[in-house]
Amino acid sequence: MIENPIDSHRISPSFHHRMARHAARVAAGNAGNAVRARIREEGKRPRPGMASHEEHGVDIGIEGLHKRFDMFTALRGVDLRIPSGQLLALLGPSGSGKTTLLRTLAGLEEPDSGRILFGERDATRLNLRERNVGLVFQHYALFPHLSVFENVAFGLRSRKRRKRPARAEIQKRVLELLERMQIGELRERLPDQLSGGQKQRVALARAMAIEPSVLLLDEPFGALDAKVRKELRRWLRDIHDRTGHTTVFVTHDQEEALELADRVVVMREGNIQQDGTPEQVYAEPANAFVYDFLGRSNSVAGNVHAGLFHPDGCDASFACGGVAEGAAQMYARPHDLALVAAGEGLASTVIDVRQLAGRNVLTLELPGQARVLEFDVGNDAQMDLPARGDTVSVRPLRYRVFASTNGSAA
Repeated sequence: MIENPIDSHRISPSFHHRMARHAARVAAGNAGNAVRARIREEGKRPRPGMASHEEHGVDIGIEGLHKRFDMFTALRGVDLRIPSGQLLALLGPSGSGKTTLLRTLAGLEEPDSGRILFGERDATRLNLRERNVGLVFQHYALFPHLSVFENVAFGLRSRKRRKRPARAEIQKRVLELLERMQIGELRERLPDQLSGGQKQRVALARAMAIEPSVLLLDEPFGALDAKVRKELRRWLRDIHDRTGHTTVFVTHDQEEALELADRVVVMREGNIQQDGTPEQVYAEPANAFVYDFLGRSNSVAGNVHAGLFHPDGCDASFACGGVAEGAAQMYARPHDLALVAAGEGLASTVIDVRQLAGRNVLTLELPGQARVLEFDVGNDAQMDLPARGDTVSVRPLRYRVFASTNGSAA
């Protein structure tokens, strides 16, 4: 990869700040940073006011998990370890197996083979209640005839008598949770009197009321508008750091996973494609699928010969040591392209120019290529932008080349 980090306009500023902190910690070599590196390896980001993870969280072990539905295989021998107190995102396209994995962790689906461990306890055949799991769904699943207070108290009141807290303890616990979720003043309202964001806070409070060993969230913000989603992401991160629950959430939203999680697991067709920190999966994708799936990307088809990538339909070449010879794909982010002199890059034709907040986006057509390129130019008022129909030459400042398999990117 050629390095020239330029801010992505699709990833939040907080993610780039974490990228900078990550690089600084790696560069430092003193004893204090070594301790933080060990914590980061476990995916636990210490923050002020953070609760003890040992108090609420539990290690999760997933070993060789297989699950099949009729002719469709949803999970193919998944192995995963989630340390106590970690916030892990399962990310992938529809049909990748992420929701099946979450439902299997919850006890809503039974695996065909493999096992699930909560700490040292084999939870593979236990039901949801026996696992003491808190669940939050995309569409809230609140009881419409119960007030906010009674919705949150429901899990506690429905316990068997010998395990049910006293009435005063339930009252105290629920009121404390509602205040923590910043919805204490809504305790007497019914769900249809709440906004979407308020309903999701109630759903999370209900899941946390039973003091779960594991908190599972299935597309928790998928039904909310973009502004509310951003607000609730920050709020959920803060709640997680204060409570220390082991948390697993499923999302289609890449920005959500990169900004919110300690660790991201990218799935495809029932397999784990990459498992790492948000910084790792974005900056160091394990394969072409992960690169193309995370954020905006451009793909150029070509061939590798003698350590050089030669794009189809173009005379330019690009260094790519270590890539097997033969068909390959070169990937580059739209913000990692630059205009160069004719003959020094990819000759292309401008087919569209769009002005977006903070940047201009050129759509470029390359001869011999099935996919067009997107090029983020920036928003310099003194820059003369190319017009539709103009011929320009662009060169990636940072890129990755992956060998192809049967004509498809590996």
